Amino acid sequence: MKEKILIVDDEVDICQLLCKFLEKKGYSADYSITGKKGLKQLKKENYDLVLLDFRLPDMDGTEALKAIKNQNPSTQVIIITGYSDVKTAVDCIKLGASEYVTKPIHPEEILHSVKSSLANKEEKKATNNSKKTTNSSKPKQSKTFIEGKSSQSQKVQQLIKLLAPTNMSVIIEGESGTGKEMVANAIHLKSERSNKPFVAIDCGALPKELAASELFGHIKGSFTGAINDKVGHFEAAKGGTLFLDEIGNLTYDNQVKLLRVLQERKIKKIGDTKPIDIDVRIIVASNESLEEKVKKGDFREDLYYRLNEFMVELPPLRQRGDDILTFADYFLQNSNQELQRNFKGFNAEAKQIISNYSWPGNLREMKNVIKRAALLGEGNRIKAQDFPLEIRNPKAMENGYDDSEPITDLKSVAERAERRAILKVLEQTNYNKTQAAKVLKVDRKTLYNKMEAYEIEFKRAYE
Repeated sequence: MKEKILIVDDEVDICQLLCKFLEKKGYSADYSITGKKGLKQLKKENYDLVLLDFRLPDMDGTEALKAIKNQNPSTQVIIITGYSDVKTAVDCIKLGASEYVTKPIHPEEILHSVKSSLANKEEKKATNNSKKTTNSSKPKQSKTFIEGKSSQSQKVQQLIKLLAPTNMSVIIEGESGTGKEMVANAIHLKSERSNKPFVAIDCGALPKELAASELFGHIKGSFTGAINDKVGHFEAAKGGTLFLDEIGNLTYDNQVKLLRVLQERKIKKIGDTKPIDIDVRIIVASNESLEEKVKKGDFREDLYYRLNEFMVELPPLRQRGDDILTFADYFLQNSNQELQRNFKGFNAEAKQIISNYSWPGNLREMKNVIKRAALLGEGNRIKAQDFPLEIRNPKAMENGYDDSEPITDLKSVAERAERRAILKVLEQTNYNKTQAAKVLKVDRKTLYNKMEAYEIEFKRAYE
C-alpha cells in the first residue's frame, strides 16, 4: 500500500509539481492550498506525512502544525521555510515537526527528508508495538555527546561528570538546538542507571487533553478512545531517567499533577485507583528561563524549586567558536554515512564560512545545512558554493543580493537591484508568486524566469 502525503501550500502549480514528483517516486500525494482546507482533508483521509509551507494565507506554520498534531498525533510533518524563518522552524521541531527544509528546495533533498521522516514513523510504530506486547520499555538508543574544546564545553563536561553519579533533579536551559537532550542523555549514560531506560518526552508536543495519559498511563475504558491499557512514560522509565523537554509548555493542571508525583514518588493511571511506586531520575529542559516564567506566573514556583536541584546552562553555538569546526566535522561524517557519500572535509573557504556564520538555529541548523551540502556537493570536499547564499553571505538576507561580489559593470548592478526587489516583494506577499507578479507588474512566466536566473525559485527542479 502506497504511503500517503499531503502538501499544504498556497501555490497551486508548486503543489501539482510536487504531487507529480512524489507520485513518480511511488507515493500517493494530494494537496490543499490553505491551512484550513488541509485540516479538513486530514479529517477525511489518514495521511502518513504532511509537507507544510510555513507561510500560508490563513494561518502560520506554528498554528497549522499544532492543529495537525492535535488532530493526528502520528502524522509526520515536514516544515518548508525560507532562511529568514529558520529560528521559527527550529522551534517547530519542539512542537512535533520531524524536520524542516529550506527554500530553494531540491528534489533529492525533499525526497530524502520524506524517506527519513517516514522511516522514523515506522521505527516509532514498531517501538510502540513492542511496548504493548512486552509491557516494558527497552533503554533508548543513546545519542552521541560531542566533547567540544571550548572553555564553555569543558565546563559542561565537568558538570556532567559531577551530576551523573547523583540522583539530583536537573534543569538544562539553552536556546533551541543547543543539544539539551544530548547533555541529559550523557548524564544518564555516566550514571548508575545507564543500563535502564532513558525516556525522552517533548512536553511541547503533548496535547493538553492527553498529557496525563502519556505521562502516567491509563487503563482500558477509562475514557473515550482508551481501547487498551497504556503504559505511561514514568512507568516506562522505571529504574532509569525521564527527560522532560520544554517543560515550560506543560499546562497549569499538568504541572500540579507532576508536582504531586515528584513529592509522593507514586503515580496513578487514569481510571485506576491503585498507586504505582516509581523510581526514576528527572531531568528537564527549557529554551526559556524558567525563573522568568515563575516571575510572570506562567510556571509554578513550588515545581520549579522541586526540579531545580541543579541548573546547567548551555551556551549558543555562536559563543563556542573553538567548537564550531569540531561539530561541523562530526555532522559531515554522519552525513557521509547517511547519504553514502565520501567527503574528506571542507575546503578553506567553506571552513571560513562555517566559522563566521552566527548559527541562530544552533546545532540543529548546522546539521541540516551540512547534510544539504553533502547531498548536493561534488568532489571530495565541501566547497563554499555548496552552501545556500544565506549561509555564504548573511547580509544577502537583509539586502537581497550578495554584496561581497565585486561590481564589474552597470548590468551587474541592475541585476542585483532586480533580485533585491523580487525578494522584497516575495517577502511582502508571503511568497505567493501570483500576487508577487501582480505587484511587480510582470506576468508569472517572466517572474519564474527571473527567480530561476537569480537562484530563488525551485519550480523547474520537479518538471
